[in-house]
Amino acid sequence: MQHDKIEKNIGLMGVLIFIVISFGGLAEIVPLFFIDDTTKPLKGMKPHTALALEGRDVYIREGCNNCHSQMIRPFRAETERYGHYSVAGEHVWEHPFLWGSKRTGPDLARVGGRYSDDWHRVHLLNPRDVVPESNMPAYTWLEDAVLTGDITGRKMAALRIVGVPYTDEDIANAKQAVNGKTELDAVVFYLQSLGLILKDKR
Repeated sequence: MQHDKIEKNIGLMGVLIFIVISFGGLAEIVPLFFIDDTTKPLKGMKPHTALALEGRDVYIREGCNNCHSQMIRPFRAETERYGHYSVAGEHVWEHPFLWGSKRTGPDLARVGGRYSDDWHRVHLLNPRDVVPESNMPAYTWLEDAVLTGDITGRKMAALRIVGVPYTDEDIANAKQAVNGKTELDAVVFYLQSLGLILKDKR
């Protein structure tokens, strides 16, 4: 049989495997260059403000993304609980992405506006005050850590290089927008900004 010749000839088999994998790769990768949905921001979307950006950095530093995902899968059980499933256009300016794969705590993709600022403050300072069974640690030091904003503008300038549409005005005003605020203020502001663009859709 023909396949016997292929199986006994390692060189020929290697070439044929390469050809098959190449076609498979092209079929998967080439269409991505023509699909705008994965590379264009959603209509009306704006980049994080200076304070939200600082809050996001604290969120990453404290490892919040190790226990909370920011990606709602398109399953009814998830959309009923969290809201509209996540779409690529929401995340085109995220560097790094914070989709996550573990949910020790709930998904936070649409947490913006779900709870009050005061609720978030209490929850971050002592989670068991609002969720008695929570195993989340308390982040009491965030209340005392004051931001200066000294490098916020530089962060925004760096993000602009990779495509985040910050203006010169955004960058120039970054320090003033952040200076004197606490890390707690920043994290709460960041959380309140999450998922608002599709919040009212199911």
